[in-house]
Amino acid sequence: MNFLLSKFMWQNGTRINQYLFATIITIPLLSFGMVQGWLSPMISVLQSAQGPSPEPYTSTDISWMTSVTYITAIIFGAPMGYLTDRYGRKIMTLITTLSLILYWQIKLLCLEPWAVILARAIAGIPCSACYIVLPIYLKEISDIDLRGALGSLLILNRNIGYLSSYIFVDLLNITTVLWIGLLVPTVVFFIFLIMPETPEFLVKQGKIDEAKTVLAWLRGVSVIDSSLEEDMDKIVKADKQTQADTKSAWNIIIHDRPTLKAFIITLVIKITQQFDGYLIVLIYAGFVFAKAADSITLRLSPNKQIIMIGVVQLLGSIVATCIVEKTGRKLLLVTTSLAMGVGMLTLSAWFYVTSENIWLPGWLPVLAMCVCIFADAAGFQPISYIIITDLFTFQLRGTVSSFANICAKLSNFVQMKWFNNLSELIGIHWTLLFFAVVCFAASFYTVIFFPETRNKTVEEIYAKLAKRKTIEKKEVDDAKSIP
Repeated sequence: MNFLLSKFMWQNGTRINQYLFATIITIPLLSFGMVQGWLSPMISVLQSAQGPSPEPYTSTDISWMTSVTYITAIIFGAPMGYLTDRYGRKIMTLITTLSLILYWQIKLLCLEPWAVILARAIAGIPCSACYIVLPIYLKEISDIDLRGALGSLLILNRNIGYLSSYIFVDLLNITTVLWIGLLVPTVVFFIFLIMPETPEFLVKQGKIDEAKTVLAWLRGVSVIDSSLEEDMDKIVKADKQTQADTKSAWNIIIHDRPTLKAFIITLVIKITQQFDGYLIVLIYAGFVFAKAADSITLRLSPNKQIIMIGVVQLLGSIVATCIVEKTGRKLLLVTTSLAMGVGMLTLSAWFYVTSENIWLPGWLPVLAMCVCIFADAAGFQPISYIIITDLFTFQLRGTVSSFANICAKLSNFVQMKWFNNLSELIGIHWTLLFFAVVCFAASFYTVIFFPETRNKTVEEIYAKLAKRKTIEKKEVDDAKSIP
């Protein structure tokens, strides 16, 4: 680490190291995107007699292969926040990267159903860690005015991973794709060995001088810079307050009103994001293309359809990265959840009307589907991860991230397991309408309750939440006093 700091110690105030570090931090999520992206175009290949397995995969094999990751993600995700706070962001990121290496190695050795299901179970580690550890790591190495843009790199890199897998599977043989998949986390693992820990965690360990050196490296300033001294004093003071507070994280969350309100806001946004229909749109993309084929001139192979979806995802992520620090979290969340709602409502209406044998243009559901995918990637998804680091202190980030991750993975598992049954029972149009209602409700909730967090400290956000509570209480008291 000292070698790294000495070679890239800029002394002109540039923050290029933050961009460089943030990009490296999010590459494990790019690798996990490749893990997830490999699955969609490969299902039909694995089920065919000419597939890489001695025996074609059964529907039961596919069911386990698609769902087991979310089961193990819940198991591994439960202690992830504690482990991140106990052993550090760097150690947990290295473990995450090792699990990705193990995933690709298993598939290189064997592609029989049991081996792929085992690999997918191991993928539960990065499935949790990438969404718990990496956002915390990013937040703690980013300046306050960069944390939104750098935080959005998480979803951007994940979607690059998705698209990479879609393209590789379409153009290359299976073994080559697996070797590329293994190469990415292996290279990142060795790069990460020389990367520093976050200043906040170093202060927690009592390594004040090392924390100051890392912070100076991130800021591109001298270790004797006056502004650096002020920020270090704030970090040290916050750590002392944390050490002096003997209450558990859950005790603070439950009994401190602003923290509880922040926790509720986080859960509502996180769960509504999981139930915005994004996963289902991806699963049903091929079905939508097939239904639209009778009245649309666009003819794409299944793989080309998946690549098109990947491009739309990537474009949405690029937009989020470019504008999140300009628009703020609240406006972006409101507009993208509204767009998701409109897209889902349009899909629902199209499926219902066409089920009544009434003709509607085939481009309509394709456009609605692309709007949903773009909007989710442009705002709903990245913001749901950014706000956890915006709304909580060092002491609480790991706990809240772990709990929110468990809720998210349970939501994913429920959708993956029971969506087909529910659609057969009540019709796909009513199920899509439910997703539309969730999106509109999320937009309304955000307008009313979500505080803008851009360029604000946790203390400033909590002061705003506490003030809102005081205003509400005053209005109630005033109402009671009216004869």
